Amino acid sequence: MATIAYHASHEQFPPSELLAYAKMAEQSGFEAVSSSDHFFPWSERQGQSGFSFSWLGAAMQATTVPYSVVCAPGQRYHPAIVGQAIATLSEMFPDRFCLYAGSGEAINELITGEKWPPKQERNVRLMECVQIIRELLQGKTVSHKGLVTVENAKLYTLPENPPPIFCAAVSPETAAWAGSWADGLITISKPYEELKALLNAFRQNGGNDKPVHLKVQLSYSSTEESALKGAYDQWRTNIFQGSVLGDMPTVAHFDAAAEFVKPEDMFSHVRISAEPAEHLEWIKKDIELGFEKIILHNVNREQRLFIEDFGREVLPMLK
Repeated sequence: MATIAYHASHEQFPPSELLAYAKMAEQSGFEAVSSSDHFFPWSERQGQSGFSFSWLGAAMQATTVPYSVVCAPGQRYHPAIVGQAIATLSEMFPDRFCLYAGSGEAINELITGEKWPPKQERNVRLMECVQIIRELLQGKTVSHKGLVTVENAKLYTLPENPPPIFCAAVSPETAAWAGSWADGLITISKPYEELKALLNAFRQNGGNDKPVHLKVQLSYSSTEESALKGAYDQWRTNIFQGSVLGDMPTVAHFDAAAEFVKPEDMFSHVRISAEPAEHLEWIKKDIELGFEKIILHNVNREQRLFIEDFGREVLPMLK
């Protein structure tokens, strides 16, 4: 069966609160934790922006489960610094870390003052960064001049086993590209046929024997009304196409775009239900598609209820 992970959303909760949730998730039966990595939240209502790499060290020390983080090297992060960060985590916590590498979003990357490249250029930049990180993790001295520049970088602190580097993809085109170079694929929940097409694109282009992970956006609460209300409050800025999400530059832009979203629109983008059994059936269908790890992100603010109820009524049914 698949590994079921808890998603720690730095855009929505202070790091200290997320640390408590990570410990609670492990105690409740979640087998892994995944972390977002944002400089800004998606909306003023979310209201947080903790630094994921600082948090990861504390959380991995406080728990025993594997961790992953979504990261976009190339603009806000120099790839040599990402390499150093993940090498340090992997040296301290062997075989417990995985990097999900993506091409990034303007809202986070534009703080550097550099131009925001088009998607194709961002993909090329990501590929350069991954190659640089992999060489650094092998102990090589790296110099590179391309869309990113590295001069005589070398890591002296290295893990015994380099962590895997997955590609974060939300379209079949990106998934197909990732199949040739990534150690695995991470994507987000979509309608069944769309997910199937995305996985086929990855598997038919070099990813057939590589692991695939899924981040599920859900909203669970004591009633469907409160689950919908929580999803609408916290996640209505996040339901647009990836091309739109990637290019909007500020929190204000996201909040303005979301003014036109209606509560009923949330059902086609977030799994909204107050019934643990319904969430269980959704997860079983994800597993049937072949996902080895499923990361559950309860997008509303009721994290304690979600962790406790899923730990009691959902996770045992998946073992």
